[in-house]
Amino acid sequence: MDSAFLTGGTGFVGASLARLLLQKGLAVKALARKGSDRRNLDGLSVEIVEGGLADCSSIEAGVKGCRYVFHVAADYRIWVPNPADMYRANVDGTESVIRAAAKAGAEKIVHCSSVAAVKVPEDHTPVDETSEYSSVDEIVGVYKKSKFLADVLARKLARVEKLPVVVVNPAAPIGPRDIKPTPTGKIVVDFLNGRMPSYIDTGMNIVHVDDVAMGHWLAAVKGRIGERYILGGENLTLKGVLDELAAVTGRAAPRFKTPYAVAYAFGAVDTAIARLRGVEPMAPLDAIKMAKHYMWFSSAKARRDLGYESRAARLALKDAADWFTANGYVRSKTAV
Repeated sequence: MDSAFLTGGTGFVGASLARLLLQKGLAVKALARKGSDRRNLDGLSVEIVEGGLADCSSIEAGVKGCRYVFHVAADYRIWVPNPADMYRANVDGTESVIRAAAKAGAEKIVHCSSVAAVKVPEDHTPVDETSEYSSVDEIVGVYKKSKFLADVLARKLARVEKLPVVVVNPAAPIGPRDIKPTPTGKIVVDFLNGRMPSYIDTGMNIVHVDDVAMGHWLAAVKGRIGERYILGGENLTLKGVLDELAAVTGRAAPRFKTPYAVAYAFGAVDTAIARLRGVEPMAPLDAIKMAKHYMWFSSAKARRDLGYESRAARLALKDAADWFTANGYVRSKTAV
């Protein structure tokens, strides 16, 4: 029986991927920190390798004997009190996993990057994998900077050192088991709890988390070493996302658009106050800066080369809303 090792298996995308790998008949090992929340793997026949991305011995134990290695773990936060922690996890951790997997003889190493590593469009035209930042200094936010650096590193290891790495760049995944939740999932939770009185003019690419998981598998069996593939779904404005949520939940979508200048001012003040208090801001300024661009992407390459497919955003948003409601993220008086 072929085996696979994945990091981030207890998280949102990783838990979906773990289920898919088991369905494909693979023996699955997953890296998990000591004391971490493992609810997403409850009931699954997954071997837990206890450790973290900074623990080389646990990574080496995990990759041993595995045909496929999927590096899905990442520190996914828009705001962080200590940026160095995020760079260690997202950049140094990526190199550790890839080198250990290659040394162990893995046939294919799939690195889960992000569309954060793809240069955003200047207008409302979706961009593809060829849209490259020329420098990390062009990028807004520590998270996006760290994912860009890890993306560049992974492809360099494939190109220069001939390590068997394929990169996938998921858009904004939505669906069940978003336990944290992610920043995108938080939009759904806030909507369901009536905490989104208005919206700003921005755009995003919504994709079902299970489609992202399938994209990882397709990259492992069909992806070309050194290439990257955008795993996206449907390009929508934020208003479009909220209208779709209204359609699947029966709740009213916000009607008022907040001017960008007002949102920016609020984000700046909120972030400054939060930093003084040592808490996470409600509206991180980096998130407001990112929202100035329509984050629309094309998955044509993945569809053509991998046979990748994605379902409608409405279905992804409904699955997310249903899961958040069923799992206690929604106040009872506003439940769907």
